[in-house]
Amino acid sequence: MAGHTCYHCKQWVDEGDAHDCWTTTEGALTAELSEDLRDAWERLRETAVEFGEQRIYASHKSIMFSRKSCYFFVRPKRSFLELCVFLGRRVRAPQVKRVDKSSRSKFFHIVQIRHRDEVEAPITEWLREAYEFNVAAPAAAPRKRGLKTGQKKRE
Repeated sequence: MAGHTCYHCKQWVDEGDAHDCWTTTEGALTAELSEDLRDAWERLRETAVEFGEQRIYASHKSIMFSRKSCYFFVRPKRSFLELCVFLGRRVRAPQVKRVDKSSRSKFFHIVQIRHRDEVEAPITEWLREAYEFNVAAPAAAPRKRGLKTGQKKRE
């Protein structure tokens, strides 16, 4: 039978079959989680839903939580949930595995969740802060453009 192996997901696709590995669902991403990770995922989702109106959707290998833009996402892994939270400040805490600048006004924070009991303060506070920052973030100031070398100012 003719077909090919998908470059992205490595799944065999028969010739003529529809295949779109870029679209997925929360259920598909969380289907193979252990009981502890599934409980942690459910608590994370419930916590986020309590914040208010937002869009929750699956995208490739992540589950995104957004208002105007994504304020955090979860990547389900085999032994942990990788949580990426976007905040307007750098947080230093034992739970945070990595912090880096994602834009001029935001930092992303990587946290690994292995159990439901880890989904509590300060992590839930960071999620709330990210939710509120996502709408309240000031617009970035436009860059000031200087004169090029040898250029004179117009009057």
